[in-house]
Amino acid sequence: MSRPAGRVLTLLELLQSGGTRTVAELADRLGVEGRTVRRYVDQLIDLDVPVESVRGRYGGYRLGPGYRLPPLMFSDDEALSVLLGLIAGRRAGLTTDTTASETATAKIRRVLPPHIARRLDTLLDALAFTDRPAAGDTPDAGILLTLADAVRHHRPVSIRYTDRDGRRTERTLHAYGVVAHAGRWYVTGADARLGEDRTFRLDRIADARTLPGSFEAPADSDPAQRVISGFATAAYRHEVTLRIHGTAEQIRAQLPASVAQIEDDEPVAGELGAAPATERWLRVELRAERLDWLPSVLAALDRPFVIERPDELRDLVTALADRLAASARRT
Repeated sequence: MSRPAGRVLTLLELLQSGGTRTVAELADRLGVEGRTVRRYVDQLIDLDVPVESVRGRYGGYRLGPGYRLPPLMFSDDEALSVLLGLIAGRRAGLTTDTTASETATAKIRRVLPPHIARRLDTLLDALAFTDRPAAGDTPDAGILLTLADAVRHHRPVSIRYTDRDGRRTERTLHAYGVVAHAGRWYVTGADARLGEDRTFRLDRIADARTLPGSFEAPADSDPAQRVISGFATAAYRHEVTLRIHGTAEQIRAQLPASVAQIEDDEPVAGELGAAPATERWLRVELRAERLDWLPSVLAALDRPFVIERPDELRDLVTALADRLAASARRT
């Protein structure tokens, strides 16, 4: 579908949502000029869509009373793709409402031809997931859409947020993007009052409303990367510093960017100017609520390492080594 045709359909969807839409509002939502909106309206009228022009201070366009879009028609493959998307999204926790996802699935299945329904049932019987269903709370659909609109149009948004300690605050956020990660939804951006980057879980946002004005997002505002980096630098109970001899790729296999930060350690003899893929001593920093999972991860790395802090981690690694040695001596 060409972009102009897609915008005409988007215009129809906006008018279908009800009320009168101003030319300025439609132009902003479609990313075009006002005269282009008028041309799109003419195209809808040529297709016998009853678009009415409303004059006056609050004028614009609206659909004539009683007009509704015809029902969606899916091909067999399209229906199967939509159903699989609903099932996978619900399994991964990336839906805003579990009941809505289930009812949407049921509605589509009811109108599937029998042979396609049988194929789908066969697929679902054979389908298995390697992960457990996400246990996190789902975000409110209205909040999700409000934040997405603020990202799209670079508008400040006011949110009421409850952190993990139960503290409630109201913040003004310059949102750079909405990110789905590991079964949860996040919004990342700049806290306007603090002037610092922040990442918030959507299920902890009680309310979101768009504010007047606009902001400029930084050129390097990769939302997904900001969320992942935020996990690695968040405040946790333990701060861990390691030196590991290897390549960044070898370390990332066990300690991804969402868990740890990697930086070059002091160059060692014979390695000054070494290529990035050359094994060398790298400093690794991470934060964790618990340390009991780290000894097995370090063992799985199978690389020389030094624990700089905390002492508790040294004790856990020594205990694991003793257990492994004792098991190896058994006959």
